[in-house]
Amino acid sequence: MNRPLEPSGWNLRELLFALLIGCIYVFLTLPSILTIPISFGGATSLTFPPRTFSFELYERFFSSPVWTGSLVESLIVGCGTAMLATLIGSLAAFGLVRGAFPGQKLVGVILLSPILVPSIVIALGVYFYFSQLGLIGTTSGLVLAHSLLTIPYVIVVVTSGLKQIDQNVETAAAVMGATPMAIYTRVVVPQIWYSLASAFLFAFLISFDEVVISWFIAGTSATTLPVVMYSSLKVEVAPEIAAAATMLALTSIAIILFYAAFQKPEEREN
Repeated sequence: MNRPLEPSGWNLRELLFALLIGCIYVFLTLPSILTIPISFGGATSLTFPPRTFSFELYERFFSSPVWTGSLVESLIVGCGTAMLATLIGSLAAFGLVRGAFPGQKLVGVILLSPILVPSIVIALGVYFYFSQLGLIGTTSGLVLAHSLLTIPYVIVVVTSGLKQIDQNVETAAAVMGATPMAIYTRVVVPQIWYSLASAFLFAFLISFDEVVISWFIAGTSATTLPVVMYSSLKVEVAPEIAAAATMLALTSIAIILFYAAFQKPEEREN
């Protein structure tokens, strides 16, 4: 007996599921999207929809040493954090995946623990520790603190890439007399550079948007853009914050699009 209603029933389920996913996407992205038109609405007030179209907020942003200085500081800290976290995290991932030593699982859990610990707890511990080393209010202190937070994410991304490559190539290099460092730099890195690039971008984004740890570590001479934005919300809502939020959102979107454009073909299919 034919059942012509079954296919249409499945199509309805797929339609409802797609509608649900679309609603979730809109709910997650709408706050970021709303800041974009607000930033072009003029400097008198932050309203949506904007009553006028103007670049005045951006002019005020880039003419203010406080805002531009914090933006430059965020870029410096983000790049420094991404490089340091990618270097340490990739080596740690290689050791955890390819190595065999006592307490290996425990070491892996310890390295990934910053993902599970609340940021405020990490920030408080780092503050007391760095205050003894004189790193509070310095760019190097921010880079080290942000690296502590981002290294676990690098480990996760690079570990996934290492598990997808053929280990026999590394074994052959070892048989030929290559040292572990030579194997990593000349054999492994060329095969996982997509994962390394992804880890670098994720580390940069996390550092660029971090505010809790930055609030504890930053000082008057090293203040990041999210800290300035948070401070402006506590004292008074500065109109320039809409321009700053828009640039943060556009930076994240640009990095995601850049990653998608240079993604492996097989990863796109998956």
